[in-house]
Amino acid sequence: MSPGSDGYILFHNKRHPQEMGHAEIEAFLTYLAVERKVSASTQNQAFSALLLLYRDVLNKDLDFPIDSVRAKRPKRLPTVLTKEEVSKIIGCLSGLPQLMAKLLYGSGLRLMECVRLRVKDIDFAQHQIIVRDGKGMEDRVTMLPASLVLPLKEHLQRVKRLHEKDLARGYGSVYLPFALERKYPNANREWIWQYVFPAARLAKDTRSGIVRRWHMSDRSLQKAVKIAARLARINKHVGYHTFRHSFATHLLQNGYDIRTVQELLGHKDVKAMMIYTHVLSRGGLAVRSPIDVL
Repeated sequence: MSPGSDGYILFHNKRHPQEMGHAEIEAFLTYLAVERKVSASTQNQAFSALLLLYRDVLNKDLDFPIDSVRAKRPKRLPTVLTKEEVSKIIGCLSGLPQLMAKLLYGSGLRLMECVRLRVKDIDFAQHQIIVRDGKGMEDRVTMLPASLVLPLKEHLQRVKRLHEKDLARGYGSVYLPFALERKYPNANREWIWQYVFPAARLAKDTRSGIVRRWHMSDRSLQKAVKIAARLARINKHVGYHTFRHSFATHLLQNGYDIRTVQELLGHKDVKAMMIYTHVLSRGGLAVRSPIDVL
């Protein structure tokens, strides 16, 4: 049975939704959580589908609280690599994927924050990276590792030559968010607005019809990281986000204040940092096994 509006109708023996309401919605959502044991996200999607059905299709407002049994969100600890494991995986990468992986680990960036970086957001003088419109649409500042200054400068020299070729061919514009293209009509061709990690090919913007060079796809880095983890023989579930988790954990291990790490990661609430304090604990909540004292 589908968890959406179709499943809702079938659950209530094909009654018309117009004849049903508060009690039936609660019963269906509780059924999903208790009997079907769906995840919290699936239950929320089902509720959103019912809201859409009643408000936009049936023109019936659901102006009452839904008091159903809520599906629990699983509490999972993040996968964290040791410093040696990080080194092994990065050593199995090369070229652009290696540089980007070093940025994910060295600066704590999310994957899309990395691929969407623009030239103007790397401050070599201050050794910092400005993350624009991160999660929650907020800007933040994180560190630019000293060891990445020279590789990034060399990489940007190659990107600039590519941009100059695009300009010579009559292209060279880049997508600008939030109507900035109307406010600054010439900015989309300026060097500072270009992506640090541009795509290999030009592509047409389906909205405007303009041929642009977008940022590179995130999928290529995801694939490269998985292959590198396998080559490094790391027996953990490693993804691109593992570098960010390892960045936070290793900073805390090195004695940095949790509030400082919170700001570098861009978490609004310090509670979000608690997962890293659990990872920092020794196995078994730092309790010494009795067999070790025999």
